[in-house]
Amino acid sequence: MVSIVGHSTGALDARLMLSQGSILPTKVDVEQCASVVRGVVGVAGPHHGTPLAQHFTSLFGSQLLKLLSLATVYSLRTGRLPVGVALRLARLLRRKDTTPTGVVDQLFLQLLSDFAGKRRRAIEQFFSSVHSDQGLVSQLAPRAMELFNAATADRPGIRYGEVVTRARPPGLRSFTRAGFSGYAQTTHALYVVLYRLARGKPTDPPGQLSPEHRKFLRRAYGSVPDHRANDGIVPTLSQVRGQIVAAVWADHHDVLGHFHRPRHVPPHFDWVASGTGFDREHFEAVWKAVAQFLGAVR
Repeated sequence: MVSIVGHSTGALDARLMLSQGSILPTKVDVEQCASVVRGVVGVAGPHHGTPLAQHFTSLFGSQLLKLLSLATVYSLRTGRLPVGVALRLARLLRRKDTTPTGVVDQLFLQLLSDFAGKRRRAIEQFFSSVHSDQGLVSQLAPRAMELFNAATADRPGIRYGEVVTRARPPGLRSFTRAGFSGYAQTTHALYVVLYRLARGKPTDPPGQLSPEHRKFLRRAYGSVPDHRANDGIVPTLSQVRGQIVAAVWADHHDVLGHFHRPRHVPPHFDWVASGTGFDREHFEAVWKAVAQFLGAVR
């Protein structure tokens, strides 16, 4: 028996692979693989899309997405972004025009220069291979995801669960909880921009939530989130699908364990300081709920 856990678009990948009739561009026997899967958990998955995707569809947007992706890789490796890079990235995300700028390339090369040898070559090869797939980003827009959902039905016999995340709205509370160090406030500025770009619209899918969904969300957040609530990347309501395993106050990366813990060895600093307050105790509670959900699958 196999269980699959997919974070963000990984949740969509799992659904696509397991949907009946799927054909992958490999020699893998999809039906044989799917036959041994009994449980799937999506974590902060954009099942109904994210408005953030529309920001990356232009030439300038695709450059920003590439830089943002490398910034994530860099943070996971070193624990924190250079303050200057984080601040300039926040400024670039605020731009309204779509004119390409050499600043993006400059920042990309600055981050890449800290990688050496095989690691750098692997990163360069990775970004080169995914460049042709950037057109798929537009398919993560809320309206475009309606087609994906219509064509990707759940496979009978598999139990599907979801971990739903919601970050604190930017404001005085998030500002103070993010911390007063220069780094914390710089990455908080980056978070504020991402949060505003990820806010949904009243007309965005999904449709009506089930009574069970509403009850779960109300218990977790005190009230049912509206279309504006998100985790800095994906609207909270976009993540609701099937059975909710857990609903937590966390930004998009917190739930993976990428939260502020400076006394850890080695020290760890949040990728973006959202000030949401997610910590080790919350992290363990979420993944205990996931383990219990998958453990109950027969």
